[in-house]
Amino acid sequence: MAHAKNHDYHILPPSIWPFLGAVGAFVMLFGSVLWMKGSGPWLGLIGLALVLYVMFAWWSDVIRESQVGDHTPVVVIGLRYGFIMFIMSEIMFFAAWFWSFFKHAIYPMDPTGLSPAVDGVWPPAGIETFDPWHLPLINTLILLCSGAAATWAHHALVHENNRKDLVNGLILAIALGAVFTVFQIYEYSHAAFGFAGNIYGANFFMATGFHGFHVLIGTIFLTVCLIRALKGHFTPEKHVGFEAAAWYWHFVDVVWLFLFAAVYVWGQ
Repeated sequence: MAHAKNHDYHILPPSIWPFLGAVGAFVMLFGSVLWMKGSGPWLGLIGLALVLYVMFAWWSDVIRESQVGDHTPVVVIGLRYGFIMFIMSEIMFFAAWFWSFFKHAIYPMDPTGLSPAVDGVWPPAGIETFDPWHLPLINTLILLCSGAAATWAHHALVHENNRKDLVNGLILAIALGAVFTVFQIYEYSHAAFGFAGNIYGANFFMATGFHGFHVLIGTIFLTVCLIRALKGHFTPEKHVGFEAAAWYWHFVDVVWLFLFAAVYVWGQ
């Protein structure tokens, strides 16, 4: 009785995953630096594989903890707060790229980036920007429809306990997310400017490229939720994993709206 649990918190047993995650991240970073120095990508890829394995194993443990009842209401609050702080860190990440884009647009520099340009223009001379009212607008509508499908799936689960609409909504959200990624790759392949050599291209590809990476991660996140939904994991009362995926997907939507308005429309 001395060790009986008389609280709502989840006391985790010792886990190897934080240590392996740190080792994998270090190996990936060190290997990436060596790759940039011409030593080949293999060490970085080994670190990446270890990081991905830790993510899969650690989150599998979290799912099992949920299934056995360790995720009490107090624990769920902590999970929600933790994910909110993660999204806040992502907001600051993208704020850096918006800051750089607006700074160089309002205060253009010469090609060296060391002094103000004389009669500077934005975009820089010779840069042919994308027409925002063609493929970028189509991609905007696709991503918004994907967010609406994720909301439909969430409403079907929470308010109706309709597992069929939950699955259908997730399938639609995932499919539209994949289409967005394909169109983004197509757009990149037809860009009239490159990443190197000009600050516009560097800002454009860093901002939209990292967003595209987040779309890919969000699509995987929703796919995991779809697999779990097909296994009957979620209930109207317990679905914090799906809730986090929906929050993340809507964050990706909102970031794209700012990118479309700032980079594609205003930035041209």
